[in-house]
Amino acid sequence: MFLFSKLVWVVGQPLSLVFFLILFSFLAVVLRFRSLAVFFSALGTLLLFVILFTTTGNYLLQDLELRFPKPDRDPDNLQCLIVLGGAFENEVNTTSHGIEFNAGADRFIEALRLAQRYPQSRILISGGDGSISGKYEGDAAASARFFPLFGIARERLVEDRTSRTTFENAINTKELLASQGLSNCLMITSGYHMPRSVGIFRKQGIDVVPWPTDYRTDGHVALRIDFTQPSLNAQNMATAVREWFGLVGYYLAGRTSELYPA
Repeated sequence: MFLFSKLVWVVGQPLSLVFFLILFSFLAVVLRFRSLAVFFSALGTLLLFVILFTTTGNYLLQDLELRFPKPDRDPDNLQCLIVLGGAFENEVNTTSHGIEFNAGADRFIEALRLAQRYPQSRILISGGDGSISGKYEGDAAASARFFPLFGIARERLVEDRTSRTTFENAINTKELLASQGLSNCLMITSGYHMPRSVGIFRKQGIDVVPWPTDYRTDGHVALRIDFTQPSLNAQNMATAVREWFGLVGYYLAGRTSELYPA
């Protein structure tokens, strides 16, 4: 399932679809199917325009982010928090043994803030190597270097170093929470990733308080043409489509509690 999901995403992400439409158009020209070549070319051009020069991706991402609003104040008490991996540059860190972050760094910045405010809390880091090769360290390993730099004792960390997907995050977290006697934790992940995460954790019977962070939109995106930031539009489109691939795929596989958890 892990390898299959990776391969599906390689083919199914938006810019890959544009590439294959161009390829099919070229093959249709070679085979002298002129009408088919025009169709594939037009479809590829339209899809590329939507990806690069409209706010469609941002709009889809916004809906995911608004599904679970962040609470307006911190909890009165906090026993534990779960941080889902996906925020470190694992390939770089494996070589440099550093703490290089990617765009999801807010997950660990928020976890650090809460860990410092609630010194009695435990921090469960769920994140191994999610690459196909499996040769890199994961977020849990990098976290063991990150948190102590800011005064968080290593003994407070509960590390899941083997999970590669959100489903494996939930499976391993369930076992670790039981072994540590922890429950009713906050779950920190990116806002757009929260619906899928909550659905999977609910399916495993894990009671968590959603604590979204790492927002990519301002919450007021309208569908329109946008020529100002094509690369960001493409990136957000890919992120949104990937989440929906995950929501649908996990629902069909029976791994999440509902198609679009709320």
